[in-house]
Amino acid sequence: MTTIRLTAAQAMVRWLAAQECEEGSRFIEGVWAIFGHGNVAGIGEALHGARDVLPTWRGHNEQTMAHTAIAYAKAMKRRKAMAVTTSIGPGALNMVTAAALAHVNRLPVLLIPGDVFANRAPDPVLQQVESFGDGTVSANDCFRPVSRYFDRIQRPEQLLTALPRALRVMTDPAECGPVTLAFCQDVQAEAYDWPEEFFAPKVWRIRRPEPDREELAVALAALKAAKSPVIVAGGGVIYSGAEAELAEFAAAHDIPVVETQAGKSVMGFDHPLNFGPVGVTGASSANIVCETADLVIGLGTRFQDFTTGSWSLFKNPKRRILSINVQPYDAAKHGAISLVSDAKVALELIDKALGNHRYAKPDQALRKDWFAATAAVKAAPQPGNALPTDAQVIGAVNRTAGAETIVMGAAGTMPGELHKIWDAAPGGYHMEYGFSCMGYEIAGALGIKMARPEADVICMVGDGSYMMANSELATAVMMGVPFTVVVTDNRGYGCINRLQKGTGGAGFNNLLDEAYHVNPSAIDFVAHAASMGAKAVKARDIKALGEELAKAKGADRPVVIVIDTDPWPSTEAGGTWWDVAVPEVSVRKEVNAARAKYEAGTGKQRLVD
Repeated sequence: MTTIRLTAAQAMVRWLAAQECEEGSRFIEGVWAIFGHGNVAGIGEALHGARDVLPTWRGHNEQTMAHTAIAYAKAMKRRKAMAVTTSIGPGALNMVTAAALAHVNRLPVLLIPGDVFANRAPDPVLQQVESFGDGTVSANDCFRPVSRYFDRIQRPEQLLTALPRALRVMTDPAECGPVTLAFCQDVQAEAYDWPEEFFAPKVWRIRRPEPDREELAVALAALKAAKSPVIVAGGGVIYSGAEAELAEFAAAHDIPVVETQAGKSVMGFDHPLNFGPVGVTGASSANIVCETADLVIGLGTRFQDFTTGSWSLFKNPKRRILSINVQPYDAAKHGAISLVSDAKVALELIDKALGNHRYAKPDQALRKDWFAATAAVKAAPQPGNALPTDAQVIGAVNRTAGAETIVMGAAGTMPGELHKIWDAAPGGYHMEYGFSCMGYEIAGALGIKMARPEADVICMVGDGSYMMANSELATAVMMGVPFTVVVTDNRGYGCINRLQKGTGGAGFNNLLDEAYHVNPSAIDFVAHAASMGAKAVKARDIKALGEELAKAKGADRPVVIVIDTDPWPSTEAGGTWWDVAVPEVSVRKEVNAARAKYEAGTGKQRLVD
């Protein structure tokens, strides 16, 4: 056996550079790194030596550079991914939030935090977290519950098994998610005689699980017995690459399709069988067909509470749930008829078995009424009116969008409003709403643009999320990665303020003017963004916003457009009940009134078929 002597870090980097996706390029496109105590000497030296075959990018915050990597993987439909390395201690723990985000959203990312010395000779090292009762614990154990696979590299040769396990998980359609390899810093620098064949190029193929024959028969029986089915399309449709098959299947059998946050844009908004967004932030058109459906077909969805109206949406007393999913955990939720399968494969087999079977055509008037409702809330305000609403801002952005536009966001007002009223072209919507993590937006926009350089990426972010994490704007400027950021400044956490008031609470600690302060807030977002090198401008009104959006196209760096908005209004049309627990006892009459409505809502929940 021919061997080559390398440090463990050098071996890991060489191996990662040799792993390929089905399209023939690297599966791990590159590595985001903030070097420090615990990774600069070992992994840093190895990455420098491989910089011509495996790029290394420098971020400004461990969490947000991981968000960039995750957004890249999502935009690449999980066919490619990135790695992220940090120092031990605070650098590592800054990534835990991002790991949870990837875990919830089932997105691949390789996290490589530095760790303590395996030989324990210098214990306790700088930034080491010591457990009084367990000598094996380090700060990186925090990654265990939010990793699909976790390993601690304490010997060089452990990489021979750990690395293939890591990529197996990242490329598995059912288990896909974050992998953490906590890399002891002394082991990174330790040499070993590696078998040369370990570094041979390998292609990682994404399998397409086919359904069990008996499960398929049960699913087909349910489909043939149904009179008014509806398809709830989730992110699994996109990751399967089944968008075309879904559109053809729906058209062949006259089944309406509704879209979750992760599934929005699987079909163009103007497709006659796309009845729009579903659930709490859904369209009346979608929710009406769901309320009356006798068979709810979940296709690649995990049935999150915003989708199901906390399981109060599907009201037909005869309704059944058919869940088609690659992950058995998701397929079996709430007593559903389970069909464990890749979405594309399942649609092809079901379509063949149904033949020319058709259901009653859904009512197109529902779509017409919804489009009229959304057009009204998105219309530009009359000149001289007060501050624009977030919906009016979205309307202005939507009017400038084209087939190449990808709108994205994550938290606050934007996910709900965009899900409801954004007219998405196929593939033109990217929302992180599994974890709804404030601060994902700007870093995520960078990742999307790196994955889709031809796209017109528009990041919609409120002032609260912008303040939470904005430093990768400087990274995007430095790297010359252009996208547009629209900052809606409603002076606080407007979305949660509305929820607070809607559940009977007093306005408290959300809007800046209602929070404790000695000096009033006076944040200049234009100056702040410009200080990081972005092109930044303040739009005085909706008309000016449209003009600035047009100017932003073709820029050579990020463009930030700030506009003041009214924190109070939101789109009232559509939507359904959501389970937000209201205090059972309160001295506030508003809370007591909200509690009565809450109890009425819980009475409509149906948790198991």
